[in-house]
Amino acid sequence: MKQLDTRSQILLKTLIERYIAEGQPVGSRALSRHSGLELSPATVRNVMSDLEEMGFIASPHTSAGRIPTAQGYRFFVDSLLTVQPLEQARVRALQGQLQADQPQRLISAASHLLSDLTHFAGVVVTPRNQTTRVRQIEFISLSETRILLIIVTTAGDVQNRILHTRRSYSPSELIEAANYLTENLGGLAFGEMRARLQNELKQLRSDMTELMSAAVEAGNEALEESETRYVMSGETNLLGVEDLSSNMSRLRELFKLFEKKTALVQLLELSNRAEGVRIFIGGESGLAELDGCSVVTASYELDGRIVGSVGVIGPTRMAYDQVIPLVDITARLLSNALANKA
Repeated sequence: MKQLDTRSQILLKTLIERYIAEGQPVGSRALSRHSGLELSPATVRNVMSDLEEMGFIASPHTSAGRIPTAQGYRFFVDSLLTVQPLEQARVRALQGQLQADQPQRLISAASHLLSDLTHFAGVVVTPRNQTTRVRQIEFISLSETRILLIIVTTAGDVQNRILHTRRSYSPSELIEAANYLTENLGGLAFGEMRARLQNELKQLRSDMTELMSAAVEAGNEALEESETRYVMSGETNLLGVEDLSSNMSRLRELFKLFEKKTALVQLLELSNRAEGVRIFIGGESGLAELDGCSVVTASYELDGRIVGSVGVIGPTRMAYDQVIPLVDITARLLSNALANKA
């Protein structure tokens, strides 16, 4: 690919900054006026023609101006963007908003914080391989063959599941089963509980093994579903983004992606493999639903180990110089806050 000279870089940077700020295609006269270069509109048009040929900008059918392409944004982010660190006073203000008594509430607070600051969607993901351990198990009879299983983890999270049994259990039997599981298997992950229980079933009353086995299986499923903690805030902010709301079919696909979660989580987890902030622009995500969107993400740590990621999902026309440092500092502050809770 042809290398961009300094003049072309300045004009591309100016064009993208103007487009991000105003949302309108940028013409040669505006570029000539705002670039700080002593160039005639004709010269600017020639450079714009070269930039378009190289795939950095495109010309909408309805305008003589140009808009950035995903390739243009990528070059801008990698080579032209100057990101200033946040002022300490603002960092302290953000730190004050990331205070909670439980890790899950901290994660939720970080998601809301990113959404509030950027006016886009904020998301926080914790890892799949995080081992959740059980502190207590309880059973509550709902009907003759329906029992509510309540699981309390060592992190303080609560999961509920309804069990369907082939026979009814008395209150004393439910208490006996719950006490056995809590006292003998408490502190273990459900995978460990399952293995231990299989070895001990022969020693238990045969009419209680069905209930206990069902509880362990259901509990394992419940915690596997919640193991990849995925907290998103501010999805509705995207409804007000003109670049996205002008294409309702694409917006619907985007919200379907948010509901499916798995593919988006896998994308966000890519940031766990690299230091610093990662940016996926448009098709770079590999997800068709994110065409026209950018994802800015960074990993956070606990005890020196990467345990998850935070991110912002918004239009490709976002103020990267503002979003990038906000995602970066939120990841750092979340790491610090979790360390204080550990």
